[in-house]
Amino acid sequence: MASYPSSRPRRLRRGEALRRLVREASPSGARYILPCFVVPGTGIRREILSLPGIFHHSIDSLVKEAAAAFDEGVQGVILFGIPQTKDAAGSGAYSDDGIAQQAMRALREKVPGLLRVADVCLCEYTDHGHCGVLEPSGGEVANDPTLELLGRAAVSLIRAGADIVAPSDMMDGRVAAIRSALDAAGFPHAPIMSYAAKYASVFYGPFREAAGSAPRTGDRRGYQMDPGNSREAMREIALDLEEGADIVMVKPAMPCLDIIRMARERFDAPMAAFQVSGEYAMIEAAARAGLIDRERAVAESLTSIRRAGADIILTYYAREATRIS
Repeated sequence: MASYPSSRPRRLRRGEALRRLVREASPSGARYILPCFVVPGTGIRREILSLPGIFHHSIDSLVKEAAAAFDEGVQGVILFGIPQTKDAAGSGAYSDDGIAQQAMRALREKVPGLLRVADVCLCEYTDHGHCGVLEPSGGEVANDPTLELLGRAAVSLIRAGADIVAPSDMMDGRVAAIRSALDAAGFPHAPIMSYAAKYASVFYGPFREAAGSAPRTGDRRGYQMDPGNSREAMREIALDLEEGADIVMVKPAMPCLDIIRMARERFDAPMAAFQVSGEYAMIEAAARAGLIDRERAVAESLTSIRRAGADIILTYYAREATRIS
């Protein structure tokens, strides 16, 4: 079984909420992270058409949602910011006054004890919808110039109040670049939860509609993983751990139960899995059509992810999971 460098576990001692999250034996609610979408404005709680029962929240509404989830036993949220305007460089992702940064500060003040996870990517903030800046030709994503921006975003989000940064971009070398940026900025203990094995999956469709992040041209298969590859996933996870990731993630979850199991058996590190928007939308659609028992489907799907070996599950069902697990 491979292991990550012995110096890394010290980064997991930052805050009681994080300790509860990665504890190897813990109550079920401590293992769930709720994805939340935050938008500019006030008094906004707008249902997302592609994700029935999930909402765009302004910061004031987000605070209420997060506080209610925390009271029910959900230990953390992961934030996806949707800016007022977008540009080619995704500048809203690393602006100290960005929508996600504002939300982090509000959650730190209003819901102390809640674990705050910051998604680190440019796709919600770029006008072209890709996860990094583009080459001057306008075609391919420019890997290395993107790394600096991801580092800036991570530092900005930690400074605003994030407990963990979670890079989801799949650029080569992004974990090392973010670790270096955090260390240089005086945050050597800020943990990184890497989307280490993120597949170019069809199951992200509802999220892309919710975030307005579908690529305008091309697709993301050039930097996300081919769904047919499993050995590549093990290499990606190993590389991220070598670069300094503290927690690794597989995404999507249910189509990749075999990958979660392979990773669990091979790596001695906290393992997360993301039950993504398409998985949620399928369960909801089938339940509304009367084809399945919704509560049992939710419980069974989450059980299968946990059984495969995930310690932490990011799911839109986080609040419900604390009641039915």
